[in-house]
Amino acid sequence: MSTLAVPVATAETALERGTKQFPETALWNDSADPDELSRSIGFGAVGATCNPVIAYTAISGQLDVWAPRIAQIAAENPTWGESQIGWSAVEALSVEAAKLLEPAFEASGGRNGRLSVQTDPRLHRDADALVEQAVRFSQLADNIIVKIPATSVGIRAIEEATYRGVSINVTVSFTVPQAVQAAEAIERGLNRRAAQGLPEREFGSVVTIMGGRLDDWLKQVAAKQRRLIEPGYLDWAGVAAIKRAYAIFQERGYRSRVLSAAFRNGLQWSELVGGDLVVSPPFEWQLRINENNLPVARRIDVPVDERIIAELSTIADFRRAYEPDGMTVEEFDDFGATRATLRQFLDADARLDALVRDILIPAP
Repeated sequence: MSTLAVPVATAETALERGTKQFPETALWNDSADPDELSRSIGFGAVGATCNPVIAYTAISGQLDVWAPRIAQIAAENPTWGESQIGWSAVEALSVEAAKLLEPAFEASGGRNGRLSVQTDPRLHRDADALVEQAVRFSQLADNIIVKIPATSVGIRAIEEATYRGVSINVTVSFTVPQAVQAAEAIERGLNRRAAQGLPEREFGSVVTIMGGRLDDWLKQVAAKQRRLIEPGYLDWAGVAAIKRAYAIFQERGYRSRVLSAAFRNGLQWSELVGGDLVVSPPFEWQLRINENNLPVARRIDVPVDERIIAELSTIADFRRAYEPDGMTVEEFDDFGATRATLRQFLDADARLDALVRDILIPAP
């Protein structure tokens, strides 16, 4: 006697509940790895990102796939150096990930379904070079969005690249003043397009605040100053900055959205749900959010406890990060989190160069 198998209902994950209950809160995957992105799309993800660290991790973690491809790129371009070959591999990785997001891109009219490709951090001092690379990257696929840093040079490049038709993801950004100035630069670029009658469309631009990296930096500052901050309070700094930036974006009607990145704790999901913004956790954090069944409720408009803000405000760098006029554009470059992140991205570039070198010229 045979029995029919009865399908077992799969419990809906926390991320799936969140993206269904609050579809205005867009989930993006903080990785362009095709396997991770495919699974994240199953949770409701409608976007993804790539940067030098992510690209190096994805390529070095799948050398059985990428070593032959890198060797082929080198063979097809015999005069190229390690950097050109490595970045060609990054472009290939990004284009493949972008294909997975095409359905979300078409369904949203270009607002979502975006794959972020980062400009080469070695160009961070040259606005013209950043713009030229951004324009080229934007032509890799219709749903490519290009990451440009929120530095003094980057703010100029963001405006010009927007004017030239590039959808922007502002990166190396940790603070409310960076987010506001980047959004203003995007507005200027869009307004210049409108003044010249250039085609209007959904750019889908986003302004990232790397909240976890702000937390990291303030923890370093507090330790260096031998400050004893109430336990747990420093984990709220990035969330507080994102909430404040979000409120300003809504008040001023910016055409770009805030994006939360650089996860360090579950607050960076649970406290931001319900807003018209992008939340971009690494895939490992998505698994943790689901495994711990984090609550889904509209929290974006709930202020961070005044006691937390008051104690964090005793640290000068938190005030610089939290107040909309806490820094001038020129001061962005010397903010500690900016320098630390640029150095990390530059180091990832160097490691990718070394990886390519090891493939092309194996050690004897």
